[in-house]
Parts: sequence; structure tokens; C-alpha cells
Amino acid sequence: MLVADILAANDVAENKPIRDIAYETLKHAIIIGDIPAGTRIIETHYADKLHISRTPLREAMRQLELDGLVEYKERKGVIVSAFTIEDIEEIFTIRNALMMLIMPSIIENVTDEDIAALSAILDRMDVSQRNEDADALAQLNREFHRTMEHIARKVRILRVIDSQEEYIQRFAALSIASIVRRSHAHQEHHQMIDFLRARDLEGLCRLMRHHLDESKETCLNAVRSGKRLPKKT
Repeated sequence: MLVADILAANDVAENKPIRDIAYETLKHAIIIGDIPAGTRIIETHYADKLHISRTPLREAMRQLELDGLVEYKERKGVIVSAFTIEDIEEIFTIRNALMMLIMPSIIENVTDEDIAALSAILDRMDVSQRNEDADALAQLNREFHRTMEHIARKVRILRVIDSQEEYIQRFAALSIASIVRRSHAHQEHHQMIDFLRARDLEGLCRLMRHHLDESKETCLNAVRSGKRLPKKT
């Protein structure tokens, strides 16, 4: 996606520096696999492709390097890094720990309207589950969890969770793709709503910890077995 396209799609973006828009565009493309691991980032090519000068592109590259998404190699230039088992494990560990931190706030703030909204998403997930539609289920899974997360109203914690969103979406696709895992996770979503209705913090924490750990381990096992990270569609 060109910088101009992003500006047209999001009025808020027009207040962002070009380097930030370039960074977000390239980060997204790397995470979803549009720019595969091992690709050499040639400044002139990507400056022309993004319709920007080389200065903001270099600034974006420095931030991507800090993120561990690219690395400078002597005589090769800037190369897109591959995700390692350690990268995936660290990202899930951060997200899972933050999720557990907001559980008390979710129980404290949840309303009947929130539960109705989650139930409506779950009804759509029931259909995708019966149809074994992994793509639809993956999208609804994130919608369900994001809806639950925002009940907490913990703006700063949610900002950090959201910063990992694209990573989690791509990695979690490995878990969703497993029919067995999909079935277990789906039943757990129903149980989460039951715990929310009962305002049962202990039960919700116990279930959510298991749910998140299972997703993490399923993804790690899939990568260890040689499966490639899927591109987000």
C-alpha cells in the first residue's frame, strides 16, 4: 500500500510524519509476509514504491531494525529478518502476561451489554466452527478477544497489546488452522462468557491462562514441526 493510499484511507494519518507512515507500512508488509524474510531492502526501490524521499525511509529502517524486523549485513545491506522460535515465544509471553493483568478490570467493568456483544460474535463463530471456515474463525476470534480486552478500559496496557496485534494475528493463524485446537478454543470462548455472566474472576483467570498458553504452545509446536507462517489474507 502506498503512503498516499494510507492517507486517503485514514484522516488521522495526515497528522503523522511520513517516516512513521513508512515505518507502519513496511512493518505491516513484513509481518504479514508481503516482504519475505531474506529480502534485501533497496532504498531507491522502496522510496519510489512508497512515493517518499530516502530520508524518511532511512528513519523508518532504523525503527524496523530496533524492532528486530530488519538487520544490516556487511556487503548485503538491509535484510528482512526471519522470525525465530524465540521471537514468537517472546511476543506471546508479553501479550499473555498483559492479558492476565487486565482480567480483574474486565470483571469489574463488564456490563450486560458487553456480554450481549460478545455473545453475538460467538454466534457467528458457531457458524464458522460448524463450517470449518478457518479464515472466518480467525477474524472472529480476534474480534472476540479485542472486544473483551477493551472492556478493561486500561488504555496504556491496551496500547501495548495492540502494538503486538499484527504479530499475534499471523502467529495465531497456525493455532486456528488446527481443527482440534479450533474446537477446544471455541468451547473455551463459551465458558469465558459464562464466567463473565457470573462475574467469576478466579474462574475466568484460570480459563484464560490455559487458553492463552495453549494457543502459544500450539503455534510454537507448529513452527517447530516445520510449518511456515501463513500470510494474512
